[in-house]
Amino acid sequence: MMEDSLKVTINEYLPLRDVVFNTLRQAILKGELKPGERLMEIQLAKRLGVSRTPIREAIRKLELEGLVVMIPRKGAEVAKITEKDLRDVLEVRCTLEELAVSLAACNIKKEDVAVLEEKNNEFIESIGRDNVVEMAEADVNFHDAIYALTDNARLIQILNNLREQMYRYRFEYIKDSDKRKTLVEEHKIIIEALANKDIEAVKKAVRQHIENQEKNVIKAINTTK
Repeated sequence: MMEDSLKVTINEYLPLRDVVFNTLRQAILKGELKPGERLMEIQLAKRLGVSRTPIREAIRKLELEGLVVMIPRKGAEVAKITEKDLRDVLEVRCTLEELAVSLAACNIKKEDVAVLEEKNNEFIESIGRDNVVEMAEADVNFHDAIYALTDNARLIQILNNLREQMYRYRFEYIKDSDKRKTLVEEHKIIIEALANKDIEAVKKAVRQHIENQEKNVIKAINTTK
């Protein structure tokens, strides 16, 4: 059942379909729409005070992100967080991230190191505000800054597509306040290895970064079963 807090906040700079998408996305990430809950277009349209068209478009985008699944003869429902899905996504991410940091290490300049440090500081500041959505976005921005250093548009495109599928798992990890300090320290290790252009060290740092996420999200999944 949807919470009363689920509502559209009009943004004059965004099309309605994007506003609806962002509203439903946040409701799923915050748990207002529960895993396994059916997404009925008519009910959602009525609840949010919009037509069915932006609801339908939002559900399609949410499916691409892995937040929604289409069930035969049932329709759309909020995707469950499963250990298998997590492992599948992280297995791909680990390989691509290792390639990304290897290329970034070859290309990085002094000013790029400063940008990465700034992004990590922004992540630290978001922790201080205790806003999980903001923290997740700051973490994404940190990794995006590394991807930009690869100078490989195709790799960046693939990583961006994968990022959408990763967002929910990133969100679950960051919700655990005990792990936030670890993330900050892991970012610092990655930055240091990149600054030193040490490819093997940065690949190791990224593997550890991703393995820690996998371990802790799986623990959270099993705890809530």
